[in-house]
Amino acid sequence: MKILITTDWYKSAVNGVVTSVRNLEIGLRRRGHDVKILTLSETRFSYVNENTTYIGSVNAEKIYPCARVKIPLKSRLIENIIKWKPDIIHSQCEFSTFSLARKIAEVTGAPIVHTYHTIYEDYTHYFSPSIKLGRQAVRLFTRHISRHIDCMIAPTEKVENILNKYNCKTPVAVVPTGVDFDMVVSDKNNAEREKFRRSIGIPEDKKVILYAGRLAEEKNLDELIDFLGRNKPEDTIFLIVGDGPYREATIRKINDSGLQDITIMTGMVKPSEIKNYYCAGDIFVSASQSETQGLTYIEALANGLVLLCKKDKCLDNVLENGVNGYEYSDEKEFAKYLNYLLTEDISEMKEKAAEIAKQKFSIETFAEQIEGIYNSILRQHNSNLISA
Repeated sequence: MKILITTDWYKSAVNGVVTSVRNLEIGLRRRGHDVKILTLSETRFSYVNENTTYIGSVNAEKIYPCARVKIPLKSRLIENIIKWKPDIIHSQCEFSTFSLARKIAEVTGAPIVHTYHTIYEDYTHYFSPSIKLGRQAVRLFTRHISRHIDCMIAPTEKVENILNKYNCKTPVAVVPTGVDFDMVVSDKNNAEREKFRRSIGIPEDKKVILYAGRLAEEKNLDELIDFLGRNKPEDTIFLIVGDGPYREATIRKINDSGLQDITIMTGMVKPSEIKNYYCAGDIFVSASQSETQGLTYIEALANGLVLLCKKDKCLDNVLENGVNGYEYSDEKEFAKYLNYLLTEDISEMKEKAAEIAKQKFSIETFAEQIEGIYNSILRQHNSNLISA
């Protein structure tokens, strides 16, 4: 099968969309499919590198951090993709490359499958002075997207429920993103783990509370810092891995909460190195409720970290209370569960964490489920063509 994946974000960026695209690409190629990527260049120049076509773009950070928008073009590169004639197009973003996906679909007749990665209601502070108007715009925009595709893929039932609330008419299929365990799971032994921990300033006798992800307002880091500041655990390090537009505000919050002496902020790390930081941790924490799936949760579990996360629908089928971590609803529960995880023997929970993640969220399972959706869409699409 010839599969074209379109995405505004690709390998140079670090986020959940890129991880999902990369893992789907790997899984589909392993299953023998011919996969091409259409994405945005980091400059105004368009070019092709192996199986990836990069379309010239300009900076759009005023709209959203690190965002880019394609420049107007009549490119032979798009014509080459049209001549290649994909059997199906899988769109991953709703903006620049989605318009290209529609253009290619109109010419080739290929159906479009689209993955809805982002709950834009939680991002209205980037583009609208009014939360109410911003959310209304998101609903209208999402319904508009749904009218131009053959199937919407939701990473979790949380996203499926949101799409149904928006009254999207296109069929919705729930498929969790797979994780490349070879990329994100550390193979360090205990001695190597301790050596790495020392290299980033973690004393041998400290337990590590880890947050990994973008530093952004919608990630609700303020709540984590407030709770840790008021329930300051002994003999711990708070390790923050990642960077983003909320970095300076995060540093101020840490200082105001009295956590500066136990906090280590690494900044952005290379994707190939993230497994070292997971390996250094003991407990993975998050207060975000803006996740569609939360791939960092699964990556942390696969490395044997237990979760302590704010209750959210995206954690259904990921976090099993008392088995591989805990969900909390308020500060009292956060403090209780944190104390338990720091003071009790949780070695069995760590083993369960890795076991559950690897059973449910492999690249192979991900690609097989997506392939099944492609086949179903193509059968329906071809049937409609014959009927017409």
